[in-house]
Amino acid sequence: MRIASSTVSDNVVRQIQQLGAQQAKLQTRVSTGQRITNPSDDAAAVGRVINLESERRGLTQFARNADRALEISQASFSGLQQLKALSDRATEIGTLAAGATSDDARDAYAAELDQLLEQAAQLGNTRFRNDYLFAGTAVDAPPFTLARDADGRITGATYAGNADQASIPLSESAAVTPGTTGATNQSIGDFVNQLAALRDALRAGDGAAITATREQLIATEDVFVDALAEQGAVQMRIEVNQDLQKDRADNLEQLVSADTDDDLATTIVRLNQSQVAYQAALQSSANIMRLSLLDYLK
Repeated sequence: MRIASSTVSDNVVRQIQQLGAQQAKLQTRVSTGQRITNPSDDAAAVGRVINLESERRGLTQFARNADRALEISQASFSGLQQLKALSDRATEIGTLAAGATSDDARDAYAAELDQLLEQAAQLGNTRFRNDYLFAGTAVDAPPFTLARDADGRITGATYAGNADQASIPLSESAAVTPGTTGATNQSIGDFVNQLAALRDALRAGDGAAITATREQLIATEDVFVDALAEQGAVQMRIEVNQDLQKDRADNLEQLVSADTDDDLATTIVRLNQSQVAYQAALQSSANIMRLSLLDYLK
C-alpha cells in the first residue's frame, strides 16, 4: 500500500506539535511547581481545591473578626482599668476626708474630685475606631450626657446608650461579645454621679453623706473588677480560637498543596525525556522531508 508523502508530512508535523505542547506543559509545571494549570488536568482535584479555597476564605474572614473582637476587648479592658484606678483614688479620698477637720483639706479633696470627674467622663465617652466604646450598640453617639453647673463643674451624668452587645462570629458555630455589658456601662454613669456626690458632700462638710458615698464607690469598684475579669476571659477565649483557626488554616493549606503541588523530581525527568523525544522527532522529520521522487525510484 502506498502512503502519500503529504500524509507522512502531516503525521510528522502533528507528532512534533504534540511533543512541543507536552514539553511546554512540563516546563510550566517545573517553573510554577503546580501540577494543575487547567481544570481539565484533574477535574476531581480541581473540585476539591475549589471547596477547600472557599473554606479558607471563610477562615480568613473569621480571623479578621477575631482581630477586631480582640481589639475591642483590649480597649474596653484598658478603659475599665483606668476607671478602677480613679475609683481607688476616690475611695481613698472618701476615707481620708471622713477624718478631715479643716475646710482647706476638704476643699483640696473636692478640687481633686473635680479632676477625677473630668477624667471619668472622658473615659466614659471613649471612642475606638470612631465608635463609642461604652455605648452598647448605639456606637454613633456619646453614651454619657453630662450636666454642669454655672461654673462648668460636672454635676451628674445620664447614660444614653443601650444594653445590647454586638456579637462577632469567630467560626461557623461560635461568636463572642467583646464589648462591655449594659450594666457595666450604667455603672460608669453611676460612678460619675458618685464622684459628684462625694465632692458636694466634702464642700458641705457632710460626714454622713461622705461615708454613704464611699460605700457606693466601693460597690461600683466591685462592678469594675468583675467587668475586668470578664474581659480577661473574653480575650483568652478569642486567643484560643485564633490558635485553633490557625491550625485549621494550616491543615487546609496542606490539603490544597497535596492536590496542586507537583512532584518536581518526576516532572523534571519527564521534561528531559520529552525534550529528547522532541529533538529526535525534529531530526527524523528533517530526514524525511529531504526525500525526493528520485529516492523513491531507487
